[in-house]
Amino acid sequence: MASADVRQELDCSICLNIYTDPVNLRCGHNFCRVCIDGVLDTQERSGGYSCPQCREEFQDRPVLQRNITLRNIAEAFRSSQLEEGKTGIFCTQCIHSPVPAVKSCLMCEASLCDNHLRVHSKSPEHVLTDPTTSMENRKCSIHKKILEYYCTEDSACICVSCSLAGEHRGHKVETLDEASEKRKQKLRNVLQKLMTEREKTEKRVQSLQDRRRKVQEKSAGLTERVTALFIELRRHLEDLEKRVLRNISSQEEQISLSDLIHQLEIKKEDLSRKMEDIEELCNMTDPLTVLQESDTGDLCDTEEGDNEDRERHDRLLHDGEDLDVSGISHTLHTGLSDMIKGGNVFFYIQEASDILLDVNTAHNNLQISDDMKTVSRSGIKQNRPETPERFQFWAQVLSSQRFSSGRHYWEVDVSEAENCRVGMCYPSIERRGVHSRIGNNNKSWGLWRYSTVCSLKHDNKEIRISPNLSSNRVRIYVDYEAGQLSFYDLCDPIRHLHTFTTTFTEPLHAGLWVGKGSITISGGERRREK
Repeated sequence: MASADVRQELDCSICLNIYTDPVNLRCGHNFCRVCIDGVLDTQERSGGYSCPQCREEFQDRPVLQRNITLRNIAEAFRSSQLEEGKTGIFCTQCIHSPVPAVKSCLMCEASLCDNHLRVHSKSPEHVLTDPTTSMENRKCSIHKKILEYYCTEDSACICVSCSLAGEHRGHKVETLDEASEKRKQKLRNVLQKLMTEREKTEKRVQSLQDRRRKVQEKSAGLTERVTALFIELRRHLEDLEKRVLRNISSQEEQISLSDLIHQLEIKKEDLSRKMEDIEELCNMTDPLTVLQESDTGDLCDTEEGDNEDRERHDRLLHDGEDLDVSGISHTLHTGLSDMIKGGNVFFYIQEASDILLDVNTAHNNLQISDDMKTVSRSGIKQNRPETPERFQFWAQVLSSQRFSSGRHYWEVDVSEAENCRVGMCYPSIERRGVHSRIGNNNKSWGLWRYSTVCSLKHDNKEIRISPNLSSNRVRIYVDYEAGQLSFYDLCDPIRHLHTFTTTFTEPLHAGLWVGKGSITISGGERRREK
């Protein structure tokens, strides 16, 4: 069978193109799946179904059967044709079989193979281009002439008539090749910028992926350790519970009142017997019998024994032994403390000394409490000597403690401060001038709270926090080796506000600025891990 005949057999009768995902109906005719689905959808609205080729009618919407063999033949044919003619455009003069075109003539609006190109007109008006099917788009819509020029003022492709007598007359024009080359150069420049930007983006993506991987690895390790810790804690809690309950039970057995209760029960029975004997005597009518009864003295002798029993009873109730609640509490407290210490050892946590304020750095408008924990803004200037360490411009103070390694956190209560900043500073921070305020330079990091506004600042760059603080306590956490400084709002649950990441080059001091009111600082903990 000739190639043209094969091509005809592989054409869908609806779209007139080579089959794409061919399916067949019960009548045996084949169609592209998309094509026949569209026809059946249209027929469904009209109330009946039929084959578009032979008109055979179907009572219900026909089930489409995939024709795998036809699909393979169509794809093989399409691939062979595209391989022969890379563009998929064939010579319009070769009517007996498809021959790949090598050029298209815009004047003739025809595509030509090598053979027909040899005999084609060589006159200038016959413009040859790479094979194309959109030749009409390459002609002027007004003059129907080939587009040969580019108007730089109107950014439009024009023909020779447009440039000489049309609306583009007098405009600066270039040949299409010149204009195209200039456009390509601009595009190359843009492409280079895009490539550079893409490389930067890829590096940022890679760095974030590396960071995510490290976080995931750290999270997995920490999760494993915490799980193991709680398994151990539950085991210790169970042991502690059993030990405390045994202690209580043992004390209960030691303080047994069973003997006394038993003696009192015997006494009660003896008293009941005596009461019966006395009642019997009282009911006798013979005086001689009542007077001659030999045991009446014993029956009446009860006071001395009763006093002794009462004294013993009172002594046991009020002055006797009791459960050693203090000892039980001590056992419980000691056990829980041991578990806490065990948890600290598990995570290598050690308590650090309380943070104290350094009065030698305090501005003279600040008052420092006797315990060095609270700083207050005062209208009365303090008579402290002006030294290089003392802040002269802003009402600030630093801590006497410094942190140059490890992990630390400390907290401040800002409930009494209407305008304040809390954070950490290098000891080399300026003590004079407007840029010496915490957060307004590259040597300090601070959280600024003013009225309903809350933000974080470093190097005079502001990061707005929304919503405002939910509590009146702020936690500052520093991981010196990791170069991380984090701020937390101690609401319930704790809210992470922001983490600064850098490489610390100096020791860090806690720093406070008070615009109005007072701030109280509390101690922290130093955390160390392997």
